[in-house]
Amino acid sequence: MTVERSKAELCAWRAEAIRRIEADFNRSADTHLIRVELPRYPGITLYLKDESSHPTGSLKHRLARSLFLYALCNGWIGPDTCVIESSSGSTAVSEAYFAKMLGLRFIAVVPASTAAPKLDAIRFHGGEIHAVDDPRTVYDVSYRLAAETGGHYLDQFTYAERATDWRGNNNIAESIFTQMSAEEHPIPRWVVCGAGTGGTSATIGRFIAYQRHATQLCVADPVHSVFHRHFADRQALSLPEGCASCIEGIGRPRVEPSFIPSVIDRMIAVEDAASIGAMRALSARLGRRVGGSTGTNLIACATLIEDMAAAGERGSVVTLLCDGGERYGCTYYDDAWLDARGIDWRPHAAHIEALLASA
Repeated sequence: MTVERSKAELCAWRAEAIRRIEADFNRSADTHLIRVELPRYPGITLYLKDESSHPTGSLKHRLARSLFLYALCNGWIGPDTCVIESSSGSTAVSEAYFAKMLGLRFIAVVPASTAAPKLDAIRFHGGEIHAVDDPRTVYDVSYRLAAETGGHYLDQFTYAERATDWRGNNNIAESIFTQMSAEEHPIPRWVVCGAGTGGTSATIGRFIAYQRHATQLCVADPVHSVFHRHFADRQALSLPEGCASCIEGIGRPRVEPSFIPSVIDRMIAVEDAASIGAMRALSARLGRRVGGSTGTNLIACATLIEDMAAAGERGSVVTLLCDGGERYGCTYYDDAWLDARGIDWRPHAAHIEALLASA
């Protein structure tokens, strides 16, 4: 039942909601930047921006915070609002965290194939699951649920590129360049990220342009995603039916409103098997598990590093460690699961092991 509240009460609730989110931010330290030496490529250093250390375990914690603040300041969320999101998991985990913080009901509309540990994490933070068999229907179902509940659909795919202040204000791009400032090559030759909504690439690309850095932005994209096709041909807007990647969190069947190709310098399409092989190799190097989208990023980094070495270039390459691997124990780290899907990841793992070799 909706409670009638005065404007003063609503303003007071909103002010308190924003205070809680900002206080949570102040209690959280910045994420680490891990330096990875590459002895086989002298003069080139790889850095991993470790987003798994956020309170909800992934890069999407930043996005969820921005989306909630954006909706609050626009007056779209109130004390009785049911919040809806379409998400493959990580964004919904983070949004459930903030919804619980504000005492709001949260429903995640997810593909039925989403890894069970991600669903458990959403529920842990008080979120509800609405699974759909066809991932392409998540948008319409989210709009419908918002209408039925009188709630608000956060719509990360539309608002990701505008909810974050790309000029700075503690965004991921500003954090990367601040942490790189004392390194041997403080201005990266390349920054590499993936695209799920397109919000991260939009933020980083705009920040690079605004700060007038010589850095170039590369977006790694699953082969079975439309983004790299759209980058090459603006007329490519969606994938054929049945074409989908198994790498959660990145790649989409349609071009999302938040994807801004004009801020990107290069896109590299990556096979799912390569992403998983790279993920496995990096996990062995770090001594802890990372997620599949980090493997996608690493394959693109390997291509760029090899290109730099062939051209006699020196410099730094920075990419994102998007989330930890604990949510993928029953999928990407399960050999039987991979074998059943014909995913031959081992040759790709060997390639990345060579890249990361100590001698």
